[in-house]
Amino acid sequence: MIPPVSVRGLEGAVLVTGVCGRLGRRLARALHRQCRVIGLDRRPFPDRPRDVEHHELDLRSARARDVFASGVSAVVHLGVDHDLRADSAENHAVNMTRVQKLFEYVEHFGVKKVVLLSSANVYGPRPDNPQFLTEDAPLLGAGPFSQIRDLVELDMGSQAYFWRLPEVGTVILRPAHILGTVKNAPSNYLRLAVVPTLLGFDPMMQAVHQDDVVRAIMLALKPEARGVFNIAGPPPVPLSRVLELLERSTVAVPHTMARLGVERLFKLRVTSFPAPELDFIRYVCMIDDARARRDLGYAPAHGLVSTLCAVDEERWLG
Repeated sequence: MIPPVSVRGLEGAVLVTGVCGRLGRRLARALHRQCRVIGLDRRPFPDRPRDVEHHELDLRSARARDVFASGVSAVVHLGVDHDLRADSAENHAVNMTRVQKLFEYVEHFGVKKVVLLSSANVYGPRPDNPQFLTEDAPLLGAGPFSQIRDLVELDMGSQAYFWRLPEVGTVILRPAHILGTVKNAPSNYLRLAVVPTLLGFDPMMQAVHQDDVVRAIMLALKPEARGVFNIAGPPPVPLSRVLELLERSTVAVPHTMARLGVERLFKLRVTSFPAPELDFIRYVCMIDDARARRDLGYAPAHGLVSTLCAVDEERWLG
């Protein structure tokens, strides 16, 4: 269950882009009890709460303008494409155009609040990272990974609107690895029956429960919130401890062999993990969320075991 967060006082609707993703659905279900919620997603939302409006549209569509004109006071942008097999240039163009359109409509219709979900992955796993990264750390996560390059550009591009649209309370959230029923690389990795690790590497890992991320988004909707915030979960532990708590079987593989194997399996569509993901189980990338705790009043409600075991949930819990 998501601990209660009051968002009452919003004058109009909260528009959630990418609402049909698993995180978006959880957010809509938490928000609709307190305010009007509008979903915007190309995918259908058949099991939505009755009072949640939904428009099967792309944010780039001309008809999306009409949605913004219907009394939107806040936007939560979750609609970032992460299709690892799509053409990287096309994916990049789609994601950047969506954000440009979003802020165009925000400015035109006088929307007062924007919350964008980024990721702590923008900092990048590196051997020279400090123990904990603050929001002021450089975004070095791009490297050879095109999807992270997109996320870095979206994050940095959105920061430009802090100055261009000072009347808009823009918030960028950078959560640690989100675990739960979401379909992302960390959760998929931990769901494997036999989990591969890299021989000689046992980095400290940091994760956050999907419902704690939903709660952070709701806290970010408060009128006074603006800026960039890291969102962490329970205290970090070594990867070996994570796998021990989940009772997973493991197999240690040398990095060079693992990289060649993953590259081949990815090309053959046997795995959904691209080779650059290996750096996340090789090097450390941990964040300091003191700013979110101080300015947003955020604190994770889920402990380590609850956060890790969320990857094995097979149905919605609230």
